Amino acid sequence: MNAHQKVIELRKLQSRADAIRRDVGISPPGTLTFIAPSALGSHDVLIVEADGFGGATTSLVEGNYPLDYLTKFEKTFPTEKDAESAAEAMATAPIRQSLT
Repeated sequence: MNAHQKVIELRKLQSRADAIRRDVGISPPGTLTFIAPSALGSHDVLIVEADGFGGATTSLVEGNYPLDYLTKFEKTFPTEKDAESAAEAMATAPIRQSLT
């Protein structure tokens, strides 16, 4: 199989993977499913990034996301919904509670 044939096969596999993700209701890898400021008065941003297999990572970042930023906190969850719920809870938590 030459390189061109491998690329064609890769496209077919990607299309099939995308169709399965749609059927199962999960996001493609790297998709941001949540983004919000973390708390009133903070310059941090909360993001949730899908892993493409149903799970996701919630991250607290500081800076100019996605170009120039520092990850301050990161936790992986088994489902996108769990990660989004955690991020939403952190985004609405009072500042003093979010630091503990």
